[in-house]
Amino acid sequence: MKRRVSLVIGLLLLAVTWLGPLPALAVHSFTAHMSMHVLVIAAVAPLLALGTAQEQWDPVIQWPFLFSPVLASLIELVVVWVWHTPVLHHAARHIPFMLILEQGSYLIVGLLVWLAAFGGLPADRQARAAGGIAGLLMTSMHMTLLGVLLAMADRVLYPHAGLAPFGLTSQQDQQLGGVIMLVFGGTSYLLGGLYLLAGLLGKERDHVSTR
Repeated sequence: MKRRVSLVIGLLLLAVTWLGPLPALAVHSFTAHMSMHVLVIAAVAPLLALGTAQEQWDPVIQWPFLFSPVLASLIELVVVWVWHTPVLHHAARHIPFMLILEQGSYLIVGLLVWLAAFGGLPADRQARAAGGIAGLLMTSMHMTLLGVLLAMADRVLYPHAGLAPFGLTSQQDQQLGGVIMLVFGGTSYLLGGLYLLAGLLGKERDHVSTR
């Protein structure tokens, strides 16, 4: 039941993210664009993964060799940082097809990371959880680094087509977007890694107490 609820909430949140006001705002607002990014990878992806993991349609059970947690984290790192190069970032904000491609790739790599950490057969959970901790913490670190770079940059890295909304300057808009990445993007993966770690430590404690 909990998994179905997680799946439904994830799908609803994805619909709000992609069909709500954020795509239109993202043309002029770096913060809106970053909010879409963070919602997809740090909220929608884990909800969908938790709703799918260890169920009969869990892809990790079918193709475990495709879901190495550390490799998944490295793939996400490449995808996220490539889309934040100025040229591709600008294209995603002003060309609808590029925005669809960007957001779709974020969802795919987000699901890849979260499913690699939480999916798979119950018999393989301990080994996969250990790898999942490493993968999620690696992702948390590079998300945090990206957020810091954006928030602390002393110049506008992504010029807007016009003024940013809400009375913000382009610099302030970029800084706020960086803070969103730093706080919500990095924290989501960190909490996921800590959750897996707590589960492993609990199992180890139970194992010792039964000896």
